[in-house]
Parts: sequence; C-alpha cells; structure tokens
Amino acid sequence: MSTELLFGIHSIEAALNYDAGNIAELYVEAGQQNPRVRDLAERARDMGIKPHARDRADLDRMTGGARHQGIAAMYRAPPPRSESELPALIERAGEEALFLVLDGVTDPHNLGACLRSAEAAGVTAVIVPKDKAVGITPTVRRASAGAADRVPFFAATNLARSLKVLKDAGVWLTGFAGDGTQSLYAGDFKGPVGIVIGSEGEGMRRLTREACDFVAHIPMRGSVESLNVSVATGIVLFEVLRQRTL
Repeated sequence: MSTELLFGIHSIEAALNYDAGNIAELYVEAGQQNPRVRDLAERARDMGIKPHARDRADLDRMTGGARHQGIAAMYRAPPPRSESELPALIERAGEEALFLVLDGVTDPHNLGACLRSAEAAGVTAVIVPKDKAVGITPTVRRASAGAADRVPFFAATNLARSLKVLKDAGVWLTGFAGDGTQSLYAGDFKGPVGIVIGSEGEGMRRLTREACDFVAHIPMRGSVESLNVSVATGIVLFEVLRQRTL
C-alpha cells in the first residue's frame, strides 16, 4: 500500500466510514470550532485513532496551501483491484451488472466526478487503463465525495483483455462517441452491460472501440461538439438507471 495525504471534511469522513483501519495519522487544527470537524475527531477517538493537534500554518504546509478545512490524515491507500477478481464480481452482480469503463481519462476532477455518478447509479465497478490515465489520488478522492472508497476500482494493465473478460461473461459493451450509430435513448441497457467512455480529448482508442458491441451517441441540439466526460458519464449512467427502474 502507498501512503497519501487526505484532507478536507468529505475525504476524512469517507475514510472513517469505509476504511478507518487504513488511517495512519489524523491531524486536526488546534482550536478548531467547526462542529463537523470536531465530530470527526471524536469519532476517530472512538475508533482508537488519536487526533494530533496542529496549527493552521502546519496544515497549510502539509497540504501545499490547499483548502483543508482544518483536518487532514495520512492514509494507507489500498491498491486497485486485480483483473482476476472480475469474473467473480460479474457473477455476483448477475443481471444487474453495470460496469463503467473510462478509456484514458487524465483529469483527476473528471475521474472523481465520474466515480461520484457511478456510485449514485449503482455501478458494479469502474475500470480504467493503468497507463496514460489518472488513478485514485487525493484530488480524485475529494472530487468523488467519498465514492472512490465505495466503488470497486480496477486499473487494467491491458484494457482490451479486461473488456474481453467482460464480454466472455455475457456483458454487452456500449461505447459512446459523437459519431455513434444509435442514440443513447434507443439502447437497451437491461441485463449485464458495460458503458465505455473515451478520454477528454481523443475519445475511445481504436482497440477499445472495436471491442464494443455497439457505439452510440448522446443527442445534442446546440452547436458544441462534445460534452465534458464527467457530464456525459452522468447522462449515460442515469439513462441506464432509468430503464432499470421502470
């Protein structure tokens, strides 16, 4: 496990809720009056994690001047899941399996927002390539509002191979691109599906696109050519959820 610095109320709260055992040290601004920070410090004490008082200048130095809200922690970040875990995860999810594949997203705020939407939509797991893409970082954790600790996350050494694992297990893959042949709203997303979204600038890579069973587009009426990747991801995932809850 690597150790990273978490800071801010949402990040610390998520770590306490879902992975408190990996908090190595907790730092709280001395004299902090924010009731949410004080509550987090008290919860940590109850879990056997001793908060260490630090003045604001110390926390500013630790976080590089970021908005830490008076609380930070050293966190032993668990590694991404192994590809070998995918078949069992697919089997457990059954007909409700829903995978989000992000092919080359490099902006941590975009990945964090995608994870937040994925958690809200009930995604089974998020899969990204290990190289030329952002992984789980402190910035991603903050942007995800805790979702990074709740959604299974895979960083695939070979994304094409991971897509084949999904397909061999009966998961239908729909990629999204501006020139997709069918509308998002014409798709059938009931049953095991994988949603594939490309990078911010280049979209899906050739091998990724070729692995998809369908390539669809999000209908738009304005003059812009594309949507932010996190916005597009949210639109698609909640159309899937809408169909599944009819």
